[in-house]
Amino acid sequence: MGPTFLITLREGLEAGLILAIILAYLRSTNQRTHFRTVLVAAVAAVAVSLVIGATIFAVAGEFEGRWAEAFEGAAMLVAAGVLSWMMVWMKRQSAGIKRSLERDMAQAIGMGSVFALALIPFSAVLREGLETAVFLFAATRTSTPLESTVGATAGIVVAIGLTWGIYSGGYRVNLRVFFNVTGVFLIVFAAGLLAHGIHELQEAAVLPVFVEHVWNINHILDDGSGVGLWLKALLGYNGNPSLLEVIAYPTYLALASWYFVALRPDAEAVAPAHIAAPAQVRLPRREAEPPIAD
Repeated sequence: MGPTFLITLREGLEAGLILAIILAYLRSTNQRTHFRTVLVAAVAAVAVSLVIGATIFAVAGEFEGRWAEAFEGAAMLVAAGVLSWMMVWMKRQSAGIKRSLERDMAQAIGMGSVFALALIPFSAVLREGLETAVFLFAATRTSTPLESTVGATAGIVVAIGLTWGIYSGGYRVNLRVFFNVTGVFLIVFAAGLLAHGIHELQEAAVLPVFVEHVWNINHILDDGSGVGLWLKALLGYNGNPSLLEVIAYPTYLALASWYFVALRPDAEAVAPAHIAAPAQVRLPRREAEPPIAD
């Protein structure tokens, strides 16, 4: 439940913040007529993400035995890689994402292109949706369907509530703190995905085993039930890991944590502490119309 909640909360809030920035910009520049285009594009992106996510789960269900283990292992490695990239991208872009979105919106409106305007929210929400689909597939491999569903639903509901509060001005969320804290948890989760992906690929005989079990403490804390199963879903705990898992987990954890802490946002802007209505932008002045003669 924990990983799926965290994933949908973070991804949902990222997508929601982008929409909040876009809608706040349109509101502040008296372009409310474009609200419908933005919202329809966002809903379309969510629909496409759901279709792709359902396809991933359906394709995975077609595999059996060794092929199923290979597919799940590969999916977990992909999810760990995308998760790592997403955290780096978000931290780098946090400083200038608001300014960049407003610039893109101004250009699209200036062009008078509905397609260009719709493409901005569509591509942003679709990116978050696809990432969520991959992460949820990987997360559901280590938790029950009920736990995954409850966690994912709760995360989406909280993300929607926070997004609405930020847009309406009711909440002032320190986004830098939020993304740094969730980033730490996701690094641990990504390390677990990496180790579990390696385990599945070793089970499928895709990767060499070297030493099958460095230790076995399942008689103390079983990774297949109770607290052990919860730790397996949240932290990637394995009661009897292989040598490759033992090497990969702490190595990734150390390198990713160091890079995440050392990484600084792009210097082109100062990261906002919260999302507020953007400053008024100057629109081209319309020339005065000649008086109408009686």
